[in-house]
Amino acid sequence: MARTKKEVDQKKRRPPAMTPEARENQLISLAVDLAEKQLSEGTASAQVITHYLKLGTTKESLEKEKLARENELLKAKTESLISQKNVEELYTNALNAMKSYAGFEDSVCDD
Repeated sequence: MARTKKEVDQKKRRPPAMTPEARENQLISLAVDLAEKQLSEGTASAQVITHYLKLGTTKESLEKEKLARENELLKAKTESLISQKNVEELYTNALNAMKSYAGFEDSVCDD
């Protein structure tokens, strides 16, 4: 027995997204599926064809690699700043401990 279009449409339905990010991902997925269908049927617009052609260029792959490396650099800088802050706290704690061992009161030693 052949399925009707309504049955096929109902089968493709997804549960509603719980977050805006999930909804955005659903819409992106639908758009990519539609573009794929249009490309395979030969009905894609020039904009769709150009978009996917650009994704396959060397320049695009280099730009993706550059962005990935920039993200790695930003993560490393963030980790470095956090580490530096932790070291500063350790030094402060060590200095306060040494001052207390030397007999200075905390209220006099605080900067």
